[in-house]
Amino acid sequence: MYWGMDSLKRTESSDVLFSVKMRSSSGGRHVSGAERFSDESGVCGVVSGLATRALSHERGTPDMVNIRVESVPRGEVVHIPALKVRTERADTPQAGIDAAARLLLKAGVADPGRALEILRCAGQMRGAMILDARTLERLEPDFSRGVRVTNMDSSEAHPGGVSSVKNHFSEALVLASKTASAPGIIAEFCVSDDPGYVTGYVASRDLGYVRIEKLKEYGDSRGGRIFFYDGPKAELDAAIRYLEQKCVVVDGVPPYPDSHVMKTADENAVAELDMLRRSGLYRECAVSESCAGPRGVFDGRECLVLCSNDYLDLARDSRVVSAAEKAAGVWGAGTGGARLTTGTQVPHVELERRLAALKGKDSAVLFNSGYTANAGVIQAYCGREDAVFSDELNHASIIDGCRLSRASVAVYRHCRMDDLERLLAQSSARRKLVVTDSVFSMDGDMAPLPEIMRLARRYGAAVMIDEAHATGVVGAGGRGVCENFGLEGDEAPEFVMGTLSKALGSAGGFVCCSAVLADLVRNRARTFIFSTSLPASAAAAADAALDVMMSEPWRVSRVRENAEYLASALESRGVVCGGRCAAIIPVPAGGEEAAVLAARRLASDGILVSAIRYPSVALGAARLRCTVMCSHTHEELDFAAEKIAGYLVGGG
Repeated sequence: MYWGMDSLKRTESSDVLFSVKMRSSSGGRHVSGAERFSDESGVCGVVSGLATRALSHERGTPDMVNIRVESVPRGEVVHIPALKVRTERADTPQAGIDAAARLLLKAGVADPGRALEILRCAGQMRGAMILDARTLERLEPDFSRGVRVTNMDSSEAHPGGVSSVKNHFSEALVLASKTASAPGIIAEFCVSDDPGYVTGYVASRDLGYVRIEKLKEYGDSRGGRIFFYDGPKAELDAAIRYLEQKCVVVDGVPPYPDSHVMKTADENAVAELDMLRRSGLYRECAVSESCAGPRGVFDGRECLVLCSNDYLDLARDSRVVSAAEKAAGVWGAGTGGARLTTGTQVPHVELERRLAALKGKDSAVLFNSGYTANAGVIQAYCGREDAVFSDELNHASIIDGCRLSRASVAVYRHCRMDDLERLLAQSSARRKLVVTDSVFSMDGDMAPLPEIMRLARRYGAAVMIDEAHATGVVGAGGRGVCENFGLEGDEAPEFVMGTLSKALGSAGGFVCCSAVLADLVRNRARTFIFSTSLPASAAAAADAALDVMMSEPWRVSRVRENAEYLASALESRGVVCGGRCAAIIPVPAGGEEAAVLAARRLASDGILVSAIRYPSVALGAARLRCTVMCSHTHEELDFAAEKIAGYLVGGG
């Protein structure tokens, strides 16, 4: 992280403000940016707020944050009024585009439809394009850079203090108000490139700031900005200098649009859910009327289940169920406390001992889920002075654990060891932790663990792997990726996390590590300290599942055989798929709506498959995620492959 402090000197003068600018990026790609003015007393609060915002952006965690502080003579700052705000309703993106075109025509743009097409074809730009309002000729000096509006703030934002959360509306209104006051700029059009923000606007001196409720679908990361110029080309440089250099404070920015019309919580929820439905991103629970297994009854229909994580078919195994029943009879339905109070019972301790042995470690710590295990361990080991290096396709629980730790987070490109080494070499953090899925939950591929370990040892980093989809599946005995690669002792990761809720057919999560690291986790992990412990029945069930897995190794090998069989059956029918190394076979399906439609059609044929969409995967990378169990037959897998191919290849 780089902090640039220019001309930041203690001064007794009230005639000086400080401009604080934040820009962050990951792998050279822009992640976020913001700026504020502050008097001297508020600078530290502004810097802290912008740094927190940079490190917790939904686009991902940056590997570089630049915060620059410069003094600005107060007399050079111009105050202007905020544009008047109104909202234009639009239920679909096309309706929004049509509304924007009408408004731009009214503002004096000759051919708004063509202008918006120019923006659509321009690709991603850091700044705005400038178009001649009459000829639509591009006028900005650098097409790849665009024009960047900077040195602006709302008068309501200082002196001092800043939220770490982006306020889309107020920040856009400040920018639009400054732009509208620039010489020669007659109108602006903007649609955010934030995938979670579908509202955009048209702004001008006469129209004011017109919010358009919907200009794209939820999850769409495309966006852009156009400034329309109507003046002598010889004076364009003056307009650009105003936009990029003139210090402007906007007065009268309201906290949110239409502030006189308050919506209830239910009204807000209805609007959000409607947006998800129209974007193909709405989700709902399929109700099971049977226990877990290769076949089941969902919503009254018998289905072949190709989306279960019960890889070894142990959730319904009589030995596992009996162990849970016996433990419930002895230890009760719940523990009545957290692990550090009354919630540690004999079955917890016995299971931890067995899990540690399974993973070749001294100790293990049980958590209530894999999610809380990842979130808790990262937060327990890392803090503000540390750095976490995370694969860009890591599970959401790892991402949230990174955020909870407040460490600096560097995201490396998926399984790209050159990128990981570059980031490790740049870091001077107190502690370094490389964290990765061992088998990636949405892609089904395996992390190159030997290379990760080699780099970690070279650069003094610890390693944590998430074995949620590897335990019970990968390695000759189902012990996971370390067994698969033959990594033991000092060659193995410091933290090996896993779940009880997948191949082991129970519920809960765990981490295996050294005795001293386990002690640290028990004393520092908030998700461990502040949660009532798992019931003894879940621990006993997992313990019994370990017995079955070890005594019946055919289950482990059969899962991988079935994954290979299904992948081959799909490919022989023209379906492209990934995975194969474990139980997960991802099948690309195109857009979000296409994936949902294919899953629905398969369900009507009696095949239950998950349609995976944004934000679980990138927008436009929706897929059918097939998972196999050891108890699936080749006939069932052939049937599924035939139906999937019929919809994705044959257009059925």
